[in-house]
Amino acid sequence: MMFGLAEFVRQKRKEVNLTQEEFADRAGVALTVVRKIEQGKENLNLEKVNQVLKMFGHTLAPVNIKEISV
Repeated sequence: MMFGLAEFVRQKRKEVNLTQEEFADRAGVALTVVRKIEQGKENLNLEKVNQVLKMFGHTLAPVNIKEISV
């Protein structure tokens, strides 16, 4: 099953039994960053997203759309 960023972060956060506030604190980001990610907002700061994803050993990088095979 393919997960979007919002679902991935929400599921992983729940697996470690943390509230959004606790998770944001541990990730070193504002609560609003975690909320925006989990709500699937599109205008996100990549650096902040990666701070969150590093909690799970992941990062995101910009990709040229032409490099993605459909």
